[in-house]
Amino acid sequence: MPIKRQTIRDHSAEANLFARRTVIAALVVIALLALVVSNLYVLQVEHHDDYQTRSNGNRIKVLPIAPNRGLIYDRNGVLLAENRPVYSLEVIPEKVSDLDETLQLLRELMGITDEEIADFKKALRGQRRFKPVALRTRLSEEEVARFASRSHRFPGVSVEARLTRHYPFQETLTHVVGYVSKINKKDLQKLQEAGQEDNYAATYDIGKLGIEKYHEDILHGEVGFQQVEVNSQGRIIRTLNVQPPTPGRDIVLNLDIRLQQAAQQALADMRGTIVISSTLTGGILAMYSNPGYDPNLFVHGISSKNYSALLNSPDRPLINRATQGQYPPASTVKPLLGLLGLESNTIDEQYSINDTGRFRLPNVTHVWRDWKKWGHGKDVNITKAIELSCDTYYYGLAYEMGIDAISDYMSEFGFGDYTGIDLYEESDANLPSRGWKRARFNQPWYIGDTIAVGIGQGYWTSTPVQLVHATNALVNNGTRFVPQILRGYYEANGETSLEPLKTLRPIEIVDQNNWHIIQDAMFKTVNSEIGTARFAFANTPYQSAGKTGTAQLFSVAQDEEYVAEEVDERLRDNAMYIGYAPYEAPEITVAVVVENVGGGSKYAAPMARKMMDTYFELYRPEMFASTANEQGAGE
Repeated sequence: MPIKRQTIRDHSAEANLFARRTVIAALVVIALLALVVSNLYVLQVEHHDDYQTRSNGNRIKVLPIAPNRGLIYDRNGVLLAENRPVYSLEVIPEKVSDLDETLQLLRELMGITDEEIADFKKALRGQRRFKPVALRTRLSEEEVARFASRSHRFPGVSVEARLTRHYPFQETLTHVVGYVSKINKKDLQKLQEAGQEDNYAATYDIGKLGIEKYHEDILHGEVGFQQVEVNSQGRIIRTLNVQPPTPGRDIVLNLDIRLQQAAQQALADMRGTIVISSTLTGGILAMYSNPGYDPNLFVHGISSKNYSALLNSPDRPLINRATQGQYPPASTVKPLLGLLGLESNTIDEQYSINDTGRFRLPNVTHVWRDWKKWGHGKDVNITKAIELSCDTYYYGLAYEMGIDAISDYMSEFGFGDYTGIDLYEESDANLPSRGWKRARFNQPWYIGDTIAVGIGQGYWTSTPVQLVHATNALVNNGTRFVPQILRGYYEANGETSLEPLKTLRPIEIVDQNNWHIIQDAMFKTVNSEIGTARFAFANTPYQSAGKTGTAQLFSVAQDEEYVAEEVDERLRDNAMYIGYAPYEAPEITVAVVVENVGGGSKYAAPMARKMMDTYFELYRPEMFASTANEQGAGE
């Protein structure tokens, strides 16, 4: 077997190899160290601001602070809408690992209902997951204590104290003041379109109706912010900086709650509305629609059962009858039609007819009847036609003037258009014309249509606020004020700054005496021995003027008589009245509409009398004091 020789090791070569590897390793280490240093430079120096911001983002949170909503007062400083503290159970979805399990545990602990859970999940769809969503509002003290003792079991769930809206007068003011309710997906979309989403970052409610909605931008205020330092669990360690929110402005309305309550008492359980306006400014002193409902139900989320009851009620409580109710104006517009007759020279002050209670057109068999079966006799002129509410006179007047003149002139008084009142819930109703009928029914305009319009019937409808607006223009000889509910603002010094009056283009007429002729006829309607409103306003310590109206809701055949007891209750006549006082220096205008009760002189006029009495007892008590003294002296 051959002998294997052992190779002698070359120590020099091995040393050189080790040295080369050492150098290479050192170079690699140096290169890597240089890369680390370079990255540290980039991170610590070049991108310091960026990473510092990111670090602060994990350590420092910016939380929005909701502003306090502005309060609402009546003209005398009575609080109509206030903010009250409440506790609510709120959930931040992204901090809850198992939402369904958490809701089930809360159901057992707090008695959360299926409806509350359904509403909560519905609200989740319109919110970002990092924002708290209320599961239950208005917690009792017992509920707060019950949750506090077990809060450690519910990460992401907390009890928060917040201010919420409260309406102390409930249904008395619902249709005017309105209410706030939870911001929903539709509201959020509108805020995003308006660029206002950030201003509502911490706000849960928004105006949904009435003044609360119309003046939302004034009442809401501006959101504030606070910078807080948090730990790794997201808990707040300390507050670094606070930018307080700007609260909404406290506003003052033209409304007088005492007049509003008087209107509510006058209507009692009858469907209808009462509107009182200042003839001097157009300000709305009272606007009550009956029936109403409690707005506080909507603030915290109305139940499906309660909402369905309101929505499906045949009495339509959700409708503001003052601005959305569309009624035939009936005889309340006869003074305005009479003014047009004088201005167009269709009639003059002396023109009169012999009223037999029946009106016929040449070669037409149809007979239009007066409300008074046997008519009003001889010498019925424009003054007497208004004083007695003579239909026959106005049938002929409308026939002579024609629908074109009527439609054009009545639009000057605001019929068929929005009044501009500071409520979104307003209808423009309908002022008929040839073009309207063609567009609506694809039919021509007939003479019979014009005759019906001549007594405020047919296709003509108006809202009570339109009637007040038009009557104010008549009382002020053509000067027109926009109806306003907002009076002004409470300032920090306790003073009230008034909102500027808003006016529209005045109505100009050829003969200024025509104003007086019509106003005098309305005065006689109330004060003469034969006026239709004489009984309702007997023995008042002030003088007023007005016009009664009775609106038919369906046509009676030629050979039939209207018998209220034989007609469905909701098809019976509406009682209407429009009036103003004092006659010589008018301060207020009152419009009353009572549905399905009968004649205006019997039902609406006495309510208007009650409202005028209430106003003057409050603002001109000396009138009643002098009357009481005279009665005492006589006794």
